[in-house]
Amino acid sequence: MVKFDPRLTLPSTQDLPCSDDTPVDNEDQNFIPNLLLFLLESIWATRNDWFFGVDMGVYHTTGVSHLVPVIPDGFLSLGVQRRKGNKSRLSYAVWEENIVPQFVLEVVSKTPGDEYDQKLQIYAQLGVLYYVIYNPYYWQRDRHQPFEVYQLSNGEYQQRIGEPFWMPEVGLGIGRGEYISGTVQREVLYWYDQAGQRYLRAEEIAQMERQQRQVVEQQMEVERQQRQVVEQQMEVERQQRERLAAKLRELGIDPESL
Repeated sequence: MVKFDPRLTLPSTQDLPCSDDTPVDNEDQNFIPNLLLFLLESIWATRNDWFFGVDMGVYHTTGVSHLVPVIPDGFLSLGVQRRKGNKSRLSYAVWEENIVPQFVLEVVSKTPGDEYDQKLQIYAQLGVLYYVIYNPYYWQRDRHQPFEVYQLSNGEYQQRIGEPFWMPEVGLGIGRGEYISGTVQREVLYWYDQAGQRYLRAEEIAQMERQQRQVVEQQMEVERQQRQVVEQQMEVERQQRERLAAKLRELGIDPESL
């Protein structure tokens, strides 16, 4: 349960800024968290107790001002309504949801964004359990690894090892994987199950189903051809028997008596 100073008069998300209309994100900062969101739409299709925000302001009271949000590239909250009041959220106010996001993702861009210091401190103060920093291009510049997972322990983040990394409180693993679309191949982040198996995208599932149908159809065609061969052999044998019976009758022998 999140507690706030009762003396504060906190605005609703209807009154808080939700966009400054400044297009500053690069392709990965949009594509990767959106891919994770679309995967969740499939993985948790029957669940209504989660919300995944992409490039959305998270308003809280642990910073310098409750009017200054932190804006992760992606974040996941469990135990909240999938669509609050059957409407899309303009932003995420912790004092309204009463739940702090359990997972936050930051994708490092060409311009350093304080992912390893200021934002790390903000998320720790906020109480985000898992903080993932994905830095595939500038990790050497920043003297970090391309993929880092931090887990909150006693109010401080401890870097964890292992990939994909399993998050039991979230019920998901997170790790890198290959994404192929047409002739384009790239590295992205995926969700994984507890056994370390990657959750497939909808198009991958559809492709596997098509391949399985093709295999079944091929097997059915092989079986049909085998039946046809057997039927042809049986017909040849029937004709041979008829010719033999006819020959015996010409010789005055009743084939039924044999």
